[in-house]
Amino acid sequence: MYSNKNVLVAGGTGTIGIPLVRMLREQDANVTVASLDNEEYAARVLPDGTKFIRSNLELFDNCLNVTMGQDYVFNLVGIKGSVGLGESKVASYLVPMLRFQTNLMEASFINNVTGFMFTSSVCIYPQADEHFEDNAWNGMPRQNDRIPGLAKRIGEIQGEAYLKEHGWQGVKILRPSNVFGPFDDFNPISAQVIPAIISRVLSGENPLVVWGDGTTIRDFIFSEEVAFWMLNAMIAAPACVPINLGCGDAISILEIVNTIVDICPQSPEIRWDSSKPSGDPVRLMNMDRAKELLDFKRMYSLEESLEKTIKWVIDNPDLVKSGK
Repeated sequence: MYSNKNVLVAGGTGTIGIPLVRMLREQDANVTVASLDNEEYAARVLPDGTKFIRSNLELFDNCLNVTMGQDYVFNLVGIKGSVGLGESKVASYLVPMLRFQTNLMEASFINNVTGFMFTSSVCIYPQADEHFEDNAWNGMPRQNDRIPGLAKRIGEIQGEAYLKEHGWQGVKILRPSNVFGPFDDFNPISAQVIPAIISRVLSGENPLVVWGDGTTIRDFIFSEEVAFWMLNAMIAAPACVPINLGCGDAISILEIVNTIVDICPQSPEIRWDSSKPSGDPVRLMNMDRAKELLDFKRMYSLEESLEKTIKWVIDNPDLVKSGK
C-alpha cells in the first residue's frame, strides 16, 4: 500500500511512531520523521533509510515545509503523561497541542496531501462505562481529561470543516485507548499505569503499593497494534469518521499488576491501598465500528504485549534512562 509513497510521520520518535516508521520502511515507503528529539536519539531508534528533520511543528512555516510533496501524513505529535497532566499542566498541554494539530492539518490541506491521520484519544469522551464513537458529544469530557479532550475534539472538527467546505476527504480519525509499549515514558512520576508499574517492579520496589483495590477496569492496547491499524485505517477508513482503537476487553488493574509481577524477574509483595482513589470503575472502548470498517482483530494477548514491553525495558536501559 505504501511502496514508493512519500510519508511524513510527525512525532515519529515516540511510542507509536517508531513501530509505525518501521512498518512503513518494510513496505518500501519513503519516510520522513519530524520531531523535536535530537538527531542522535533519532538515529538510534529509527530504521535505516528514514529521513529525520528536527523541527518545531508549532510553527506554521515548518509544517508547510515538512508536508510539501508528501502523499500521507501521520500526526502522532502529542504530549503524553499521567492523569495529573489534565489538571496541573493544562496550559502547557493545550496551547502547544492546538498549534501542532491545527498547523499540521492546514499545511497538509494546502499541500494537497492525499491522506492525513489525526490521532485523537479516549480522553474526548464524557463519563461512561463503554465508549461508542457517536456518544463523544453527549457531554463534556471527564473532569481530569477536560482540557486534553477538548483539544482533540477541536482537531476532529477541523477535519470535518475541510470536508464540508472543500470536499477534502484526506482526514482519517482514530481514537486510541490507553497505549503502552517500548519507547514509552517509564518515569513512575509522569508515566501512565502500565509503564509506571513496570518501572517500579524492575527497580526493586518491595512491597509494591498500588492505589485502589485492583477492580478498576480499563482498555489497553499495544503500540505495535496501534501502528498496524493506523496504516490500514489511512487507506480503508472513511473520511472524518471517528474509529475507536482499543482492545475492547475488560482488563482489571489487578490483572495488569499480577501479570507484570509474574513476567518480571523480581517478585515483590503487592499491597493494595484502597484508601487512595482509583478513578472510574469501568472505562472500555466499543470496537464494533473498527471491526466493521477495518476488519479489526487483536494481534497480541495482554501477556504477550507485556512480555515484549518488559523485555525491551530490560534490554535497553540506556534508552529508558535517556528517554526523549
